[in-house]
Amino acid sequence: MFTGIVEETGVVESIKPTTKSIRLTIEAKRCARGLKLGDSVAANGCCLTVVKLTSRGRSKLVQFDLLRETWERTNLQFCQKGSLVNLERPLRADGRLDGHFVTGHVDGVGKISRWERAGQDHVLEIAAPAEVLRYIVLKGSIAVDGISLTVAGVTKKGFRLWIIPHTYDVTALRDRKVGDAVNLEADILGKYVEQFVRRGRERS
Repeated sequence: MFTGIVEETGVVESIKPTTKSIRLTIEAKRCARGLKLGDSVAANGCCLTVVKLTSRGRSKLVQFDLLRETWERTNLQFCQKGSLVNLERPLRADGRLDGHFVTGHVDGVGKISRWERAGQDHVLEIAAPAEVLRYIVLKGSIAVDGISLTVAGVTKKGFRLWIIPHTYDVTALRDRKVGDAVNLEADILGKYVEQFVRRGRERS
């Protein structure tokens, strides 16, 4: 379980396809502290398992093996050497929940349709697939590339977000542009509510 509070932006070191998986290596600093083989890390909101660690000065190269399905269903497939990715370690049982509950299971990929500065902030509009948009509500939570954000507006085909300077500076959003793909994970609470309502109707 994650919170959507990005700890740092890692840098893609290499991407190497194998017969069974995609080997993704990311250079990290803060998120690599205390990291062990088998630990989980959210990369652009996608929960991945550490399979190898290599020291590089004050940083570490963190290697993940991605299944083809994970690769094809997330925007990690568009990464290149040097790309920025949002990183977050799992929520500790005694930790603070400053964002919202994020599972690290990407629901779908959206596309940036508007991304521009508005005063000191930035406005971000994302076209979202129907299976994700159904769970998005005004003032609700949404994870975009693993970032916990508040929905500022909803349209028939997407939604709008306001990005404050801090979020822009400390996440990979500063590396994004119109047309780029972003990983989306809807608030899990909405999914549970839908399930409860559906089951209630089936019993009645």
